[in-house]
Amino acid sequence: MSETIERTDVLVIGSGFGGAITAYHLAAGGAKVTVLERGPWLESNEFDHDYKLGSSYTRIFDFVVGDGMSVLGGNCVGGGSVVYFAAMPRAPRFVFDRHGSIGRRMWPKSVSRDTLDPWYDRIEESLSVRRQQWEDVSYAGGLWAAACHRAGRTANPLAVAIDGSRCTNCNWMMAGCRFEAKQSLTVNYLPAAVAHGAQIRPLHEVQYLTRTPEGAYRVHYNIVHDRDYRLQNGSGVIEARIVVMAAGAAATPVILQRSEAHLGVMPYAVGRYFSGNGERLNTAVVDEEKAAELLGLSRGDGRAYAANQIGRGPTVASWDRLDGSLPEYSRYSLEQLYFPPGLGTILAQVPGGAAPSWFGKEKKELLKNWKSWLTIFSMTEDDNEGVFGPPPATGNAHRISQQMLGRGSLRYVPTQNTWRGWNQSDAEVKEILEKDGLAKVMPWTNDLVGAYTVHPLASCRMGDDPHTSALDDTNELRGHPGIFVTDGSAVPGALTVNPAMTIAALAERAIPHIVAAARSRGVEVVYGAPAPGGGTSGRRGVLPLLPRTAGV
Repeated sequence: MSETIERTDVLVIGSGFGGAITAYHLAAGGAKVTVLERGPWLESNEFDHDYKLGSSYTRIFDFVVGDGMSVLGGNCVGGGSVVYFAAMPRAPRFVFDRHGSIGRRMWPKSVSRDTLDPWYDRIEESLSVRRQQWEDVSYAGGLWAAACHRAGRTANPLAVAIDGSRCTNCNWMMAGCRFEAKQSLTVNYLPAAVAHGAQIRPLHEVQYLTRTPEGAYRVHYNIVHDRDYRLQNGSGVIEARIVVMAAGAAATPVILQRSEAHLGVMPYAVGRYFSGNGERLNTAVVDEEKAAELLGLSRGDGRAYAANQIGRGPTVASWDRLDGSLPEYSRYSLEQLYFPPGLGTILAQVPGGAAPSWFGKEKKELLKNWKSWLTIFSMTEDDNEGVFGPPPATGNAHRISQQMLGRGSLRYVPTQNTWRGWNQSDAEVKEILEKDGLAKVMPWTNDLVGAYTVHPLASCRMGDDPHTSALDDTNELRGHPGIFVTDGSAVPGALTVNPAMTIAALAERAIPHIVAAARSRGVEVVYGAPAPGGGTSGRRGVLPLLPRTAGV
């Protein structure tokens, strides 16, 4: 019996920033759009304020341990936007001129801070991004700002996609925001896409693509069990004239690798040049008496700090090293971050210890003071040294537990350049926070799960050089017309800041090109939808691109 094949105009794989934005614009433009999402679809009231197995925390995360690098990402409708901390800075100007490991400009010549700024404007409008004021800053952010000032550094409140009128300062946003204060894509682009007819199908894990004789694509998927992600509840095929890959930088290259046997040779850069955004974490144990004495901090109850779990995610960053005149690999940002119990308490190390200390008496004493921990998140410049090995039989990883945990094929061996950035940022965090005994600092260990990132990038990156980039400057996959990649894997390299704003802006920038490609394949779709909320002021400075067919 032949398998029933559904048909759609555009098939979007993944519902994070790259998927939700494209789904909305194409549906609003008149295309029939289907979105396949590997993870579940949770309503706001289903986000739990705990970390137990089976809670929203384990259901909506994907933690994949590789060889030398582990990746933590979203696994749900809304993708990374559901679990991110909503920090939305624009990438510094120098980032677009980075050479990285290839010795020449990585980014396409058509993409710079100037050409991307109008698309940043659109995202700010769509997600209500705003620069926080000092009265918005959390206890942890205030301590970090005061410590920076005392050490002769500057600090700034972060731009965030958070509705301050709804935020309760619960600091559970990493497990999903039940108050809809955080501007996850589930409260803007995705409901707008559904309103225009897009179908979103959760628990659909794409395995590979094939091509029809007419040049369309067939997307083969498994239906994932809603509680045990190791199990399948069926499979299916959907045919589409355009495919948008937005499964994330740890899954998109794996799907394309597995598709190579059916589609033909993939560009060399598929599954190579992976970047962890140069990320590094340090834990500081704050001396409460010193915080009161040196920084003059008081919460009015005798405590100077004791801030963990109270407040928000990152609110303050130091950007002194985001200076384009500095040599590459010596530029980074330092951001105060709340990392919840679990992996954070395992990887946090005892200050002054000679060897990694995951357990033992000293670690037990360290954990007693967890409310006085301050975590500093460094985003440096790495060398894009990650490479994906052969894909697993199904999915993006070998599933180890029923939810969250998997073993992947990513191999990451940090170069001296990458270590230089990590070491310099570690030293600066230590200098700032250990001044006059304010705190004791120790970087997280890489010995247990390797390096780690919550912002995977560049595994199918865009560029001008076909030998070092998988995509052209329109986000189309080289040699495979009609396949576009719009997630973090398209970003060429580390950004030295949180990447959500740039991923989203690049996705917005790709839409006119995707619309033009769809029209050339017979899809009746137009470009020009406003922001999901109806706004149009963000269009300033962006000229509409001419489509590939006349009469539009």
